[in-house]
Amino acid sequence: MLPLLVLLVISAGRASAQDGVADTSSPRATLRSFIDACNEIHAAVERQGYLDRSEGLEHGVVRRILDCIDARELPAFAREERAGEVAACLKEIIDRVDLPAWDKIPGTEDIEEGGEHEGISRWRIPGTRITIARVEEGRQKHEYLFSPGTVYRAVDYYHSVESKPYRTSGPEVSPNLYRWYMSSPGHPAVAAIVEHLPNRLRYGRSFGLTNWKWPGLFIASAIALAIMALAYRLQVVSSNHTRGKRLLLYMLTIVFPVGAMIVPMWMTDALRDWLTIRGTPLYVANFAAISIAILAAVVVVFSATNRIVEVIIASPSVNPRGLNAQLIRIASKLIGLALSVAVFLIGGQYLGIPIATLLASAGIGGVALALGAQDTLKTLFGTVVLMADKPFRVGERIVFQGYDGVVEDIGLRSTKLRLLTSHQVTIPNDELARTDIENIGRRQSIRRVADIHIPLDTPQEKVEAAVAAVREELKDHEGMDPDFPPRVYFFDFLPNAFTIRVIYW
Repeated sequence: MLPLLVLLVISAGRASAQDGVADTSSPRATLRSFIDACNEIHAAVERQGYLDRSEGLEHGVVRRILDCIDARELPAFAREERAGEVAACLKEIIDRVDLPAWDKIPGTEDIEEGGEHEGISRWRIPGTRITIARVEEGRQKHEYLFSPGTVYRAVDYYHSVESKPYRTSGPEVSPNLYRWYMSSPGHPAVAAIVEHLPNRLRYGRSFGLTNWKWPGLFIASAIALAIMALAYRLQVVSSNHTRGKRLLLYMLTIVFPVGAMIVPMWMTDALRDWLTIRGTPLYVANFAAISIAILAAVVVVFSATNRIVEVIIASPSVNPRGLNAQLIRIASKLIGLALSVAVFLIGGQYLGIPIATLLASAGIGGVALALGAQDTLKTLFGTVVLMADKPFRVGERIVFQGYDGVVEDIGLRSTKLRLLTSHQVTIPNDELARTDIENIGRRQSIRRVADIHIPLDTPQEKVEAAVAAVREELKDHEGMDPDFPPRVYFFDFLPNAFTIRVIYW
């Protein structure tokens, strides 16, 4: 037998024009459409024991059931599943009360101008708390549907009347519809096995779930987790082997995290279509699966941005160890973070969490992250400053706080220097960003200074001859910088000599 929930999920959005929709123009039309559709499904199941999808019955019948329920206030992730349980509960309640004659229920002619119930907006089934109300906005505006309050409390309403007998007159009833809905499997092969189980396993329930479904739930969950773990392991291994070596294969490794993201959805489909998990266990499983899928989507976002960056950096115009490459990597991480926040907000709304709560959570999380990672953020900002100013590049020699060496690598957190002693020093980027750096690698020329000490008793002519000889030696010398001509001049007196200073570049 195929449970009602599967029909609801499969048929949502697939109704064709020839199948028609429910008449919800009045409380009478809505109630009649709902009862007739539920009885039609029940009759089909009673007739063949299993509802064959090939007959196409679910298209029109379940569409009419959905059209009668105002499920706008249900969370999106469980809307269809919850609507299935609500439909079964409402039908069980209606089957246990004496309904008024059809002409006593407000119809279209009664609601129209001049009618007995002109402009009526709500009608309650006598003897119940089931209300049919007019929708004032949205896609089904001005239609009469089972109200959101009725939908929200339908399961509790049912449990309060389930001990009462079915009525013996009036519209046809659907005996044990809710029990069938909660306990029946969703596949012929599974149904054949369940058919031979004792009633305690077949219909008995523990923690809101039929007993025979618990093993299937644990097995499906274990298989899904194992597949996800394997997918992520394959992604890590394949990425490590192909990154920087085979770019195309590295790009293709994203199929593993994408596959892992799909697994939770596959699991919930299996639970719904084969085992027909129902009620709170299904909602919990759906919530958990979608939450895991959201986290997996975040991994996919970062994996995709990383791969796009590798393609850009692989361009011949970009030095993979230079500042531009590091700036591209930082930008990709910021873009990945922004996309991840968007995924978090969209996923949270789908789970039924108000956007204000999500934004507040994101804000509090951001503050907590900032407080807990002050040093990391400070280093990151230092890296951004280095990327913007570019005071040095890989391969250039710099002097920083007594360290004199060649830049070997510029990372997101630190820069590595190979000192002239061949030792390697790692310096945090935030320190480099706020301290003076002498870039020897970018000097235009080498400045030399030499002092010549001449005894005080040296004759003047010999001093002048010496100075002239030095100037002649430096004049038009190979390698001299024309913008900085050499200088030879008197500099200082010493106790027993005076100094002639020679400067050249």
